[in-house]
Amino acid sequence: MRMLFTRTGMAAAIAATALFTAGSANAEFQERTIRVSNGVSKEHPMGNGLAAMGACTLEKTGGKMKMQPYWDGALGNDLTATQSVRTGSLEMVLTSTAPLTSIVPSFGVFDLPFLFNDEREADQVLDGKVGQWFSDKLPAVGAVNLAWWENGFRHTTNSRHPIAKAEDFEGVKMRVMQNNIFIDTFKELGSNAVPLAFSEIYSALETGTVDGQENPFNNIENMKFYEVQKYLTLTKHAYSPTLVLFSKKIWDGLSPEEQTVLKDCALVGQKEQRKVNREKSEVSLANLKTQGMEVNEITPEEMERLRDKLKVISERHAAAIGPETLDLVFGELKRIRAD
Repeated sequence: MRMLFTRTGMAAAIAATALFTAGSANAEFQERTIRVSNGVSKEHPMGNGLAAMGACTLEKTGGKMKMQPYWDGALGNDLTATQSVRTGSLEMVLTSTAPLTSIVPSFGVFDLPFLFNDEREADQVLDGKVGQWFSDKLPAVGAVNLAWWENGFRHTTNSRHPIAKAEDFEGVKMRVMQNNIFIDTFKELGSNAVPLAFSEIYSALETGTVDGQENPFNNIENMKFYEVQKYLTLTKHAYSPTLVLFSKKIWDGLSPEEQTVLKDCALVGQKEQRKVNREKSEVSLANLKTQGMEVNEITPEEMERLRDKLKVISERHAAAIGPETLDLVFGELKRIRAD
């Protein structure tokens, strides 16, 4: 009888330990809905990235952490949504680096014309020590970068005429992102640079407030700019990274396990988002042609002239970006190009 009691007691103790362990594991994850602001529509490759990230967080947390995307700037443009993340009134935003340049000027390096030659260079810089160096600057201003995604290489469109050389930009009213380097770049080309939020581009093009704009192929198709733009020029003049920014104020209230899941799943989303973005890019270009846009390339000789003309932008903004930043980024690019 004593043996039976002992065995029964042991079984109860094991069961209690198992319940306690399960309870502890369960307590690592709270029921959370993570609101995510984004300026594009659900059909954009950002949607694929968020779907992959959301499925990952659900699986790893037993369904407790859910991603709730908001599209088309429903929670504000990149600038206002980034500010909401910094204050803790919003959990997460997918944003280009452009809104951060007024907060952390070193991020302006990513707006310099012709910084990257291809996606390989961008990936190696952003996913390595340089990308981490930039991410490490963000907690001090109220944000945590979970991963680097992308908008991709940018090209120009307008409703006036094909652009075949630098001089063709003269007099064209161009919508640009809301930062000084983009404004300065197109002013240097002779354009009337008009800074506007992404959500305002279509109506500005439709009403003639601006003649043109510049964006990656996926954005041009996704936002139906082909309805109000005739000419597309393959300038590839800038590459736009996207940050997956989480509120530092909210981040500090998460458990270490929740933080790890978000970082790991942001990288799962990165892999899917970049893959789809690059696959869809060429498809979008073909679709834009089908929609009636006239597409032209600039000759290598004219591209070299364009690059030379815009070298002054790097020199002009070097002090604001900072010598340490420029040395770090260009040093890494030199190393990559030598491999």
